[in-house]
Amino acid sequence: MAIPRRITFTTDYGLADGFVAACHGVIAGIAPDVPVVDVSHLVPPGDVRRGALVLAQTLPWFPAGTVHIAVVDPGVGTARRAIVLRAGGHLLVGPDNGLLLWAARELGGVREIREIADPALTLAKVSRTFHGRDVFAPVAAHLALGTPVAEVGPVVTDPVRLPEPVPGEVLAVDHFGNVQLAYAVSDFAGVDALWIEAGGHTYRVPLRSTFGDVPSGELVGYEDSAELLAISVNGGDAARLLDLRAGDRVGVSPAT
Repeated sequence: MAIPRRITFTTDYGLADGFVAACHGVIAGIAPDVPVVDVSHLVPPGDVRRGALVLAQTLPWFPAGTVHIAVVDPGVGTARRAIVLRAGGHLLVGPDNGLLLWAARELGGVREIREIADPALTLAKVSRTFHGRDVFAPVAAHLALGTPVAEVGPVVTDPVRLPEPVPGEVLAVDHFGNVQLAYAVSDFAGVDALWIEAGGHTYRVPLRSTFGDVPSGELVGYEDSAELLAISVNGGDAARLLDLRAGDRVGVSPAT
């Protein structure tokens, strides 16, 4: 007997309501032996770009054979498609709004996309506003038990794509106030410090290996765990100091 795949689960549902638990219940009813890993349910509401970034920086750490459900879906109930995407031995289940494609690229590239069209794989009654429970969770559970991707529905050749990040864009601000930028540290090879322009101010930020390489309370630039340029304050909150949030643009240039 084949070993069931594991499932990961990422949404913007929050933790105050029962939405996440309802989806877990559906999965347990179909595939009770399949483990489910909650990645995050605190993606900002409707922030597809942030959700895509979370997936792209997290899913590659799971082994091939994992099924990933992702639901950040402001278009739920509209004409937007529900899809299953195959990439690098992984299956991604979610809305066709660009949410899944950055992760697919990090997993080795899209091999196949199918529109979810077989009612036998969803719940019998599908709410217009809760596809996470009624469509994505049951489809993922069936896939985890070995249902072939080809049975999901017709091939999709024109998935919705998000605009790519631009250099200097703030990609994310994490729980600690660290600011992740759309630059690789290798873009500044041989540079000891950077000028960072934000909020009408210019800051000289040393490039170092980690937070503790500068005194407490000082800014530091470093390569983060996603191999991108990040700006932090040792023991503090860089986003608050620089007045930055995801989607903002900053000027970055070598300091001489």
